[in-house]
Amino acid sequence: MRRTPTLFAGFATCLLAGALSVLPAVAQEEGEPPTTAGFDDSFLPGFLTAGGALDAPAPDVVITGRLGINVSPAYFGSDDYELGPNGSIRFDYIRFPNGFEFGSGQAVGFRTGWGLRGSVRYIGDRVSKDYDELDGMENVHWAMEAGLGIGYEERNYRFFADMRYGFFGHDSFVGDLGADAIAYPIDGLTLTLGPRISLGSDRFANTYFGVSSSEAVTSDFNAYDASGGVLGAGMTLGARYLLNERWGIEGAATYDRLMNDAADSPITKAGSADQYSFTIGLTRRIGLDF
Repeated sequence: MRRTPTLFAGFATCLLAGALSVLPAVAQEEGEPPTTAGFDDSFLPGFLTAGGALDAPAPDVVITGRLGINVSPAYFGSDDYELGPNGSIRFDYIRFPNGFEFGSGQAVGFRTGWGLRGSVRYIGDRVSKDYDELDGMENVHWAMEAGLGIGYEERNYRFFADMRYGFFGHDSFVGDLGADAIAYPIDGLTLTLGPRISLGSDRFANTYFGVSSSEAVTSDFNAYDASGGVLGAGMTLGARYLLNERWGIEGAATYDRLMNDAADSPITKAGSADQYSFTIGLTRRIGLDF
């Protein structure tokens, strides 16, 4: 599925404008987490409804899982866009044997104070023959990144830092830094808006933005050795709607500007340093008792 950056720029701009219009009015509100929409999930299989295997009465661990779809660049630095599956896992609460606690076991995706974060990302294959501009480049195999992060969250703001290690595709470390303002314009709806910074090691940068000497012979690109560090920065607008205490719907519109060696790469110059994405999915709160 191909889309132009202009389409996503306009979409993200409209969403950001809407979020900014409500943030000042609600940013100072205090109280409990937003109420839910009262969704009745009794028609679902028993293990997915309240009191099932995924809902321990006094959980030691609470995570929120999301499954959905994502529209994003075909590869890092591309100006072609593709539709694909998307998922995430977030740690909302953990209680250690000594009684020490992180996070909150309340509604889907809500926590207060310090908390651990599970961070997972899948990066698909980059198959050079599928893109004319990459003709002569070596393929990059798919990668699964997994790691942990830590964050601090209150009702109207949060900040976090995540680190992941990528297996199979790039075998290197990446990270994200971010912060959000949080607003609750109507019951059940939470809006977030804030900056993001993307980090990557030398190996990660070279895998996706570098051009080897042999590739320079077989492709239209000059040899390029990409160094790691800050590889991108941007903004993310998120929306979460609580159907009930277990289920929710989440979406996000993201703009990222590739920077430093990622932006200077001949691969990016053949595509675009402006990267847009849109994600939407169904979430489920899972409480486990160990």
